[in-house]
Amino acid sequence: MTETIAAPAADAAAGVTSRDSRRQPSSAGTSRSKRRRRGGVAAVLGLTPFAFYVVVFLAVPTLVAVGSGFVDGEGRFTWSNLSGLAEPAIAGSFFGAFWLSAVTAIVGAVAGAALCFAMLHSRPGGTTRSLVDSASSVLAQFGGVMLAFAFIATIGAQGLVTVLLRNTFHINIYANGVWLYTVPGLILPYLYFQIPLMVITFLPALEGLRPQWLEATATLGGTRWTYWTRVGGPILLPSFLGSLLLLFANAFSSYATAAALVGQANNIVSLQIRQALISETVLGRANLAGAMALGMLVVMVVVMLAYSALVRRTARWQR
Repeated sequence: MTETIAAPAADAAAGVTSRDSRRQPSSAGTSRSKRRRRGGVAAVLGLTPFAFYVVVFLAVPTLVAVGSGFVDGEGRFTWSNLSGLAEPAIAGSFFGAFWLSAVTAIVGAVAGAALCFAMLHSRPGGTTRSLVDSASSVLAQFGGVMLAFAFIATIGAQGLVTVLLRNTFHINIYANGVWLYTVPGLILPYLYFQIPLMVITFLPALEGLRPQWLEATATLGGTRWTYWTRVGGPILLPSFLGSLLLLFANAFSSYATAAALVGQANNIVSLQIRQALISETVLGRANLAGAMALGMLVVMVVVMLAYSALVRRTARWQR
């Protein structure tokens, strides 16, 4: 009799245990989903200040600037501002900006890549590598009025180096005119921040080359020239071109250094936009600045899309 009563009790206990074991995964899944939701909310809250900054100081001004290119002085929609981009002065300013950006990007990319190759055999974390990395990080952000003043005080018409060369060595670097205050004179100040930027962007790709690839090339009978032309060069080419495009975009969008040095000349598009906005002699051209801003935006979007494509291609070799 006792055994008869105990059997159903044991079955019931086993059923309860089985149901509890079935409930446990469900409870664990619920707790995990709650943690994920809390983590998602925390991530959104963490991004809120940055998103607010981007919207207020980047997205809204961009929309206002570009949108002003499609209205006239009375606020009516018009296409006439876009047709103004074909004017010789404005087209010439775009050409000047392209020329300056391309020259400084190419020279900066080649010089920066050479410096990266020179740093390749230095000890990571050593004094030389640390100094170059720190200097590149600082100088890549050194621009604007401060950079213009540094060049004026150093190699300006009455700069320290200019006077020293003229009085001591009888060398006049401005014998054919004061070139520093012209658009070609911007090449030297622009290279001051273009070369460090190239070091920052290209050195990680150069460090990503694996020693095993050189060893495999030597094992197969290849020379160092074979390695760089058949292995290392093709791998680094997308990264080099991507850095070149980044330098082009950096120079194309620069304004403060050119405004401080060149002054009233409007041979590049960023200065032409300033002229359209603040000119006291040519009135009614403020909305044309929006059309020029749209042209610059299109150029920057194309350049950055090409840069992103090259970065994705480079990332495959750095995994």
